[in-house]
Amino acid sequence: MKQKIIILFALLLSAGGAHLKADEVTFKATAPEAVAMGEQFRLTYTVNAEGRELRIPDLSEFDVLMGPSTSTSMSTQIINGSSHSVITQSFTYILMPKKEGTFNIAPATIKVKNANYTSNALVIKVLPPNNSGNASASQGGNQPATASSGGIGNEDIFVRMSISNRNVYEQEGFLVTFKLYSLVDIANVTNIKYPEFEGFLVQDIEVNSQWTLENYNGRNYRTAVLKQTILYPQHAGKITIQSGKFDALVRMRTQKNVRSLFDDFFDTYQDVKKELTSSPATIDVKPLPPGKPASFTGAVGNYTMKTSINANQVKANEAVTVTIALSGNGNIKLAKNPEVNFPNDFEVYDPKVDTKIKTTTAGSSGSKTIEYMAIPRFAGDFEIPAITFSYFDPKEGKYKTLGSDAYKLHVEKGSGGEGASSPVVSNFSNQENVRFLGQDIRYIKVSGIHFVSNKDILFGSLTYILLYVTIAVLFIAFFIIYRKQVKENANIAQVRTKKANKTAIKRLKKAEKLLKGNQKEAFYDETLRAVWGYLSDKLNIPQSHLTKDNVGLELSKYGVEESLSGEFMDILNTCEFARYAPSQASDAMDQLFKQTVNAIGKMENTIKK
Repeated sequence: MKQKIIILFALLLSAGGAHLKADEVTFKATAPEAVAMGEQFRLTYTVNAEGRELRIPDLSEFDVLMGPSTSTSMSTQIINGSSHSVITQSFTYILMPKKEGTFNIAPATIKVKNANYTSNALVIKVLPPNNSGNASASQGGNQPATASSGGIGNEDIFVRMSISNRNVYEQEGFLVTFKLYSLVDIANVTNIKYPEFEGFLVQDIEVNSQWTLENYNGRNYRTAVLKQTILYPQHAGKITIQSGKFDALVRMRTQKNVRSLFDDFFDTYQDVKKELTSSPATIDVKPLPPGKPASFTGAVGNYTMKTSINANQVKANEAVTVTIALSGNGNIKLAKNPEVNFPNDFEVYDPKVDTKIKTTTAGSSGSKTIEYMAIPRFAGDFEIPAITFSYFDPKEGKYKTLGSDAYKLHVEKGSGGEGASSPVVSNFSNQENVRFLGQDIRYIKVSGIHFVSNKDILFGSLTYILLYVTIAVLFIAFFIIYRKQVKENANIAQVRTKKANKTAIKRLKKAEKLLKGNQKEAFYDETLRAVWGYLSDKLNIPQSHLTKDNVGLELSKYGVEESLSGEFMDILNTCEFARYAPSQASDAMDQLFKQTVNAIGKMENTIKK
């Protein structure tokens, strides 16, 4: 009977191997990232098949205390009546480091059937032993504290806030890490309250917390990263990051008087709350140096720029697309779009922006693609001036300017002449249809003519004279009104100023919809665009030339009070901070919307043109 069971088990193992395809084989090496000097650790190789001829790399930097210890497990799945078995083999070595340092373990190889497979490489950091008399934290876990040992000290468990750079420029990102250090057994961490990060824009990094070993102040702690974020200072000076607060539940062993033999084998535990506070830190933020280029709009980091145009020869009323691709490291999401100066006879549309950002411990990096579409209305030879983009490089401490070549554009007459309202051919990347801007010329009627008697002719009658006088009066009135409108429209600055309020209202209506939909970041973005666009139109200054430094001076030229200028500054700062700050309450968003509407209303009553 025993022999039959062994034969059946062998058949199941062979069946599992038969179902496994060659491309499903995985061979993996695992070991702790860090170990303490003088402590044992496990190096395990795992393959999901029947493997043989395992060849391990050179382990001369370690003492091999045992191995390989081989174990085999099998799992079976039945899907639609068909069984599928998978075998997992593990080869374990017990090692002990010979010296401190960082060591690389090369990949191992194993043969499955007739194919060779290679594992991943490993990096193991060997830490120095503890300098204190306490037991060191090992990869197997910390020892529970004892209730009679005098409680839990501040050196047994704490949260440390580490700063990658405490001396930075405005808008230069730096890494902030909150890490938990422990020599005791932790059941949970609750009531986590991180600082508000006032004065910074925040970009959080996704954290996959795992315990690892780290030597700190001569002791080996088990550590876990709680939070990592990239901060961008928004103004110069000394900015303090306040303390964070945490509650840790520490598992403690309670000692009792020994009453029987079994009391030596069974311990009891209790969870004790330990309040943890991270120390505050002060960041020295340097202002950006003078001598900013005209095309500098606040970008800080290291960037590259590529530009392209979809065609150098088009017909009138055909779309022209200029694409700008920015990429690099820094506050790319906050960088304003480079300006493209199209000729005056071009009708320009709002740009399409596609931003792809990845935030890691090295900072924010990615790309921003801006597509400008314009439509030439007349034939001729035109030039689109060179596009420039300036940024500040904090590593070299100076401004840099990227530029493109100017684009020559030849526009031919469209079908039916320059002014003909032929369909507009869109070459824009999203193939967005462009509206017809005119109507077809009506044909001349040449049939169905009816002749009347000369007795019925109106010419010379009293009715004819009255109609003639009425038409003449209406024509004179129309001519006067038309001349006045032409004169006003000729003043582009005055037209922009008059339409500033209408344009702002349209954008604020969109922001109100985003507010009702609780779309936080989109709401603040749209409100910020509305305010910048309104100020640009009202002051007749391109947005690329407007900054928070000069907008107050420009408003004062029009007699705007400092209190009203301050309201606009508060709105701009609130929008910029709130987009990346921690969660904002809906009532704060509603209050900002009302403040923006009131500020624009006051401005309309102040600047009347």
